[in-house]
Amino acid sequence: MTTDDATETGLRTAVERELPRVRADLEQLVRIPGIAFPEFDHTHLDRSAEAVATLLRGCGLDTEVVRAGGHPAVLGRRPAPAGAPTVLLYAHHDVQPPGDESLWDSDPFEPEERDGRLYGRGAADDKAGLMAHVAALRAFNDALPVGVVVFVEGEEEYGSASLADLLRLHHDKLLADVVVIADSANWDIGVPALTTSLRGIVNCVAEVRTLDAAVHSGMYGGAVPDALTALARLLATLHDDAGDVTVEGLAVGSGSTLDLSAERVRAEAGMVDGVRFTGTGSLADRLWTKPSLSVLGIDAPSVLQAGNALVPVARTKISARLAPGDDPVKAFAALRDHLEARCPWGAAITVTLDGAGAPCVIDTTGPHYEAVRSALRAAWGGVPPVEIGVGGSIPAVSTFQAEFPAATIVVTGVEDPDTRAHGPNESLHLGEFARVCLAEALMLDGLARTTR
Repeated sequence: MTTDDATETGLRTAVERELPRVRADLEQLVRIPGIAFPEFDHTHLDRSAEAVATLLRGCGLDTEVVRAGGHPAVLGRRPAPAGAPTVLLYAHHDVQPPGDESLWDSDPFEPEERDGRLYGRGAADDKAGLMAHVAALRAFNDALPVGVVVFVEGEEEYGSASLADLLRLHHDKLLADVVVIADSANWDIGVPALTTSLRGIVNCVAEVRTLDAAVHSGMYGGAVPDALTALARLLATLHDDAGDVTVEGLAVGSGSTLDLSAERVRAEAGMVDGVRFTGTGSLADRLWTKPSLSVLGIDAPSVLQAGNALVPVARTKISARLAPGDDPVKAFAALRDHLEARCPWGAAITVTLDGAGAPCVIDTTGPHYEAVRSALRAAWGGVPPVEIGVGGSIPAVSTFQAEFPAATIVVTGVEDPDTRAHGPNESLHLGEFARVCLAEALMLDGLARTTR
């Protein structure tokens, strides 16, 4: 059911009233460098979790910081009025590492507005998703029309290792009719989207060894292989000349109905002039429904530190994105078998799993989705939402699907094609953020009306 005109007007006014405070709280969150990767200071994740808990308590939610052997998550609850559904609102408070800070135009952990965008690591992914939840709760104040559970994860960017355990431990507290995961993207500025599929992910580390220790490259080069050259030849076997993945056993999807133009993809990715696309098939299929393999990093001597010696050992991190319908366990086995079978010159190789998440397909039918679409259309001034696939992975989606199979899963987001999540100069379009906040408030009201 749709929201009536008077209620919509009231919610628009309430969200507009709350936005300055919501933005200020978002900026405070961006200043906390909560990164779950092993080499970073994890006390910042504790600070971030406490800051999130304070925000949820301020919305009148019964709130606790919870763990299941991993990093802290935050769980806040408020019971449903009689006859109303319960909606679970998901986001994550951890962020990606900033990477090379010299590539940022401003401090990644000091938010800065430029040309209507707020720059900073996590300004969009996913602290803005969290603050959209807070904005909607504040807009209703004490008159929430639905029950609400807010679950804010603390290690999504590092693979959500403890998420399944957390959902099992707190199953009864997390039970909901609808799960809203605010961690995806919109089709464009001014055009909302609903995510209908996501690729899965398997990350692995491969180590290639040819020598006990480095030896003179002049005395032994030409007969004795070095590990870095062996690794380079091995990595070259992952794709054919067209750029399609050659690993046997990975699922391959197709059938994307939306068209992605080459010009759009080139511009959004920032491709250098002259660089050609890899792979075959439509661009939408290549980005959303087919597997991809990327070399994320290599451990080897730097150019400045390289001596005239054969490198004895080299390591690489490889990321596989899996087509919807694939199995991460089988996919890792296929990738490991491929690498082990093709390591050249008898070099020793070890391949270890470094994180995995399942792909998913989302059913967007039913009365709950009617309310969601109506809310998005109203918040974007009559523009209907586009249904999109996403090439990235949100492990939480498939984990929630498995733990709560009866719940309607809704995947929305605050990002746009210029957000550059995970890269330098990540940013949030503030005008789109205002629409996201309004849409969520309208969505909660619309979902309440589906059961009246």
